[in-house]
Amino acid sequence: MTEQIHKRLINEQVKMILDRYIKKELSSEQAMGLLELKRSQFFELVKKYRENYEVFSIEYKRNIKNRRISEEVEESIFEELSIQKGLIDDSAMPVRFYNYSYIQDQMIKKYQQEVSLSTIINRAKKRFLHPET
Repeated sequence: MTEQIHKRLINEQVKMILDRYIKKELSSEQAMGLLELKRSQFFELVKKYRENYEVFSIEYKRNIKNRRISEEVEESIFEELSIQKGLIDDSAMPVRFYNYSYIQDQMIKKYQQEVSLSTIINRAKKRFLHPET
């Protein structure tokens, strides 16, 4: 697999090739060959270039989100897990395992907080299943 275009070429090179293609100085096959792109990728790039060639850029900027949850959300998760733990520990109840999907639904209904299942499972392991870690 070839490297991504922003790692192979600089903006000016890509702009020059696209500009020459638009002016019909290069065929689409020639331009695709120079850019080392497949047909759909090439025409997607041409479309972006035509829409706003002045600010066109192939630079890639990763969108990094804050992946941490707030203490409030974490406490809400632990509260819901504690409720389920009570049901699991009650021998009169047929519940034997955590229902993580139910907890996720409760987080939205009760607290208006959206949390991934993996976060809920990790917090359950941290607090109830393997508390020493």
